[in-house]
Amino acid sequence: MPTHASTAPSAEPFSFKVLTVNIHKGFSPLNRTFMLHDLREAVRKVAADVVFLQEVQGAHLKHARHISNFPETPQYEFLADSIWQQFAYGRNAAYDHGHHGNALLSKFPIKHMENHNLSIAGPEKRGMLHCVLEVPGRTQPIHTLCVHLSLTDSHRRKQLALMCRMIQRDIPPDAPLLLAGDFNDWRNRAHRFLADHAGLKEVFVSTNGEAARTFPARLPVLQLDRIYLRNATVHTPLALAGRPWSHLSDHAPLAAEIHL
Repeated sequence: MPTHASTAPSAEPFSFKVLTVNIHKGFSPLNRTFMLHDLREAVRKVAADVVFLQEVQGAHLKHARHISNFPETPQYEFLADSIWQQFAYGRNAAYDHGHHGNALLSKFPIKHMENHNLSIAGPEKRGMLHCVLEVPGRTQPIHTLCVHLSLTDSHRRKQLALMCRMIQRDIPPDAPLLLAGDFNDWRNRAHRFLADHAGLKEVFVSTNGEAARTFPARLPVLQLDRIYLRNATVHTPLALAGRPWSHLSDHAPLAAEIHL
């Protein structure tokens, strides 16, 4: 899936590649092995222009002391390295020894970012990272939303409503919009709600008739991870099942080429 850099006017076609993955804080599916270095190599090989990340460790003092190859920089900076020079992080959960949240890596300039709190009640802290990307040769920016929703169905319903209100309030209706991440939506209720209230279509549902199976990564059964679009089209969405991904995290990543 090639990526095309364009310097033509905004009316000209433009395509770019996206990837979304829950990185499980850099650990293997059963938390036995720290896999962030191998994960970085795998992410690089996809050659995505924009990467949506969930369960990203911003800091963890205990791991830094006890894991010999734990990076000195936050995980999102370590993954970005010299490939994605633009990145943004939204801290959702903070604790005594660190914090984690969602992140976006981009080869396009990030002109604005805002992290929206989607936490409802109880110990789960969730958020939606909104980034506005400037694309070369186009006057209209791309809006991206990176999310990780609750494990509780009633909380997810409230979070979807919050997200749609934020989209209606903050994002122009004609702007290209990408929403990606871990929805924990094993009942597949988000598709209709996001279509009805935000005009968003899921790329695998549009292409294959159903969402991709992504969890657990070693034998995917549940359709938890998604890529939704508005004012854009998709070409060849792909679930990255099997090795090496099945040993790098508990979720299989999703990739797609997006056309504007």
